[in-house]
Amino acid sequence: MATARTARISRKTHETDIQVEINLDGTGAYDVSTGIGFLDHMIEQFSRHSLIDITCKIVGDLHVDQHHTTEDSAIAIGQCISEALGDKAGIGRYGQAYSPMDEALARVALDISGRPWLVWKASFTQPRLGEMDTELFEHWFQSIAQAVGITLHIECLYGQNNHHIIEGIYKGFARAMRQAVEPDLRKGGAIPSTKGILGKGGLDG
Repeated sequence: MATARTARISRKTHETDIQVEINLDGTGAYDVSTGIGFLDHMIEQFSRHSLIDITCKIVGDLHVDQHHTTEDSAIAIGQCISEALGDKAGIGRYGQAYSPMDEALARVALDISGRPWLVWKASFTQPRLGEMDTELFEHWFQSIAQAVGITLHIECLYGQNNHHIIEGIYKGFARAMRQAVEPDLRKGGAIPSTKGILGKGGLDG
């Protein structure tokens, strides 16, 4: 897997103007500006703990609400990851992580299968964290699962502090993705499926 696993997307619609770049074999460097401070913080956590370098710049219609900006950040990052993975030859494919954050514990398991699905078992006791609507967290993970083509299971096993719950989830997702996208040298570049092919995700909006 000597080929650089990088991708770039630029897209402008009536809702968002977005530029995203990723490097799957990075060091966790990030440059994130979405206009939503808490979302920036979570994408930065994802980058740092997955070791995927991410540049994500969005100017969105925040005068309407945060939905389009949140959704498009996940779609664009997911599309970049999918493009950088190519045919997925030689990757680990599966990843899982338990992620403690003080009193909260999250569990994330995923399969880069080409069959997008989200199982979400987490809830929040307040409508916002910072200025971000907490209902949008599930939608962010739904959108990135669709865009990459991930079967993604996320659970908050327990926790009280809303910030700790969602940060634990993002860090767990990062650690699971790190496992899944990293090359497995024993595979020798083989597609990790008995079918000989893994599908791609697909989501645009």
